[in-house]
Order: sequence, then C-alpha cells, then structure tokens
Amino acid sequence: MNYPVIYIMGVSGSGKTTIGKLLSQKTGYPFYDADDFHSIENKAKMNAGIPLTDEDRWPWLDSLHGLVVEEIKTHPIILVCSALKQRYRERLSELIEDSHWFFLDGDFNTIQNRLNNRSEHYMPASLLQSQFDALEIPKHATRIDIRRSPEEITESIIEEL
Repeated sequence: MNYPVIYIMGVSGSGKTTIGKLLSQKTGYPFYDADDFHSIENKAKMNAGIPLTDEDRWPWLDSLHGLVVEEIKTHPIILVCSALKQRYRERLSELIEDSHWFFLDGDFNTIQNRLNNRSEHYMPASLLQSQFDALEIPKHATRIDIRRSPEEITESIIEEL
C-alpha cells in the first residue's frame, strides 16, 4: 500500500512553503520543498535572473518523483513545487495512485509585492513574469485564492482532504 501525496503548486511567491509547513504542522505529514532539491547550477542560473528551461527542470523533476515514490511507501507526504506545466505535474504524479493537487492562485501584482519583500531566496522578483508565462492553469487541482490567510488556506486544504 502506498500513502497519499499532497502537492501544493504555484508560481514563486504564491505561498507554497508557508502553506506546506503549516499543513505539515497540522497533519504531522512530512514536508518537502522542491526548491531544496534544485541543483547548484539551477540555483545559480535563477539567482542570475535567467529562467530555467525544460532541460534544466527534467532532472530535478525526476529526482523529486523518485523521492515521492520512496517516501509514500511508509507515510503520506506534502510536496510543494511550482509544477508550472501540465507535463511537469504528470511526471510528478506518474504511477502514484493517491495524489491531491492544490493550486495557490494569485494575481501578478500581489505576488510581485510578496517577492519584493522577500530577502532570503535565490529566485529574484525579476523572474516572476517568466513563471506566469510558463504557467499552465491546472484542470485537476483545487484552486485556492492566496489573498486568504495562511490559516484559512490550510484549513480549506484539510477540509478537502
């Protein structure tokens, strides 16, 4: 038996890490942030203001998928990941029977303001437009308005689960 995976996706600055950590605290499920698994080269590229290409992302997505497959053998998990394109989401959930996708949805200005006030992250606000350009709105995810408080968002995810 495999345990479920809760995926929280959205562009940089949408609140994935905040929501993932809160959800982990409330459920006891282990939390993984996909950003922690980027290669040094990918982080350097983003830090320099250069958007990642699909070729940059595939090894990262493959390693995340491997992590998920291993972890769900013993417990449910929460993975936060931008997962901007449908084919990325398909790769992440390939061969996984029980997955739940939540899309943290917000407008450009709200998220840009958040990024401008964030200091300890390698992803500069200048890359936000490239994230919105690449974003394919998911058809099979619960959309969540990021203007709600983190506590409200977390409770709504728990209720849906």
